[in-house]
Amino acid sequence: MVTPGIHPARSRFAALGALCVTLILSFPPSGSVRADEILIGTGSTNGLYYPLGRAICRLVNRHAEGLRCVALPTDGSVYNLSNVRAGALEFGIVQSDVQYQAVAHRGAYRFVDESYADLRSMFSAHAESFTLVARRDADIHGLGDLPGHRVNIGNPGSGQRATMEVVMGAMGWSKADFTLADQLSAGEQSLALCHGRIQAMVYMVGHPNPSIGRATGLCYAVLVGVTGKAISRLIETSPYYARTTIPGEMYSGNPDSVESFGVLATLVTHADVPAATTYAVIRAVFDHLDSLRRMHPAFATLAPRRMAHDGLSAPLHDGAARYLREHGLQ
Repeated sequence: MVTPGIHPARSRFAALGALCVTLILSFPPSGSVRADEILIGTGSTNGLYYPLGRAICRLVNRHAEGLRCVALPTDGSVYNLSNVRAGALEFGIVQSDVQYQAVAHRGAYRFVDESYADLRSMFSAHAESFTLVARRDADIHGLGDLPGHRVNIGNPGSGQRATMEVVMGAMGWSKADFTLADQLSAGEQSLALCHGRIQAMVYMVGHPNPSIGRATGLCYAVLVGVTGKAISRLIETSPYYARTTIPGEMYSGNPDSVESFGVLATLVTHADVPAATTYAVIRAVFDHLDSLRRMHPAFATLAPRRMAHDGLSAPLHDGAARYLREHGLQ
């Protein structure tokens, strides 16, 4: 069996592919010193993984001498894990639940025959809420109203798809319960919602998010609460899930706070990446955490002790563990 999302070639050219345009965005000004290149797999440019990856690269490029960091937009968590495992990416941003499932061989990874024993954690970042957005005319007022509607369940290889499949399992649903189970990427779904192709979309994302902002601003979509007995059981039995609240007034036409559940965005790497590299990356981020907090509203509350512990199922990489011990965070 082949892990979904893995590159057919393990060369760096396969990882870069058509994404070379991002090099200009992430590289520092060219100079005479040759730097070792590291690649971070992120997610859709409409989500928060891409800004997070770019923010990490910006700090690495400024403060880690000898490293040149590039943030690549990708299909998301599952894709990033596969390519970190294959050596096509040095780092990947991954949902904490997907990281857990890969390490523990559970969920979507239960029957995958490749081992993720060499996966290593670096740190966690912002929280991500399972966010349900619906058209106002769709008569969707809660999670239980989704059957019988046109729903985007997320593109294969994305964290939102992986989490939606968990939710569907908890609710006893299959794709057949929806009149349409679309598989659009995060960058496509807001426009599809506004045009009426779908009536609801799900997004595993930190807030505020520009894609959801477009949906609520352009077609007056509403955020819908994700609660109930099945969700409570899911939270109680899954150590990587927690209850979350999306604040009211964050999006146009949505004055009230909405309850849901969520995970953490985590940065992972491979055991074969040199400890000197992982040490330099975590030092660039943690030593300049104030700068990272200012780069996006979703990063404003990042705290080093939580970043060093929460949402990390894979063992810490030796370089990251060394930095955290030196700074009393382990």
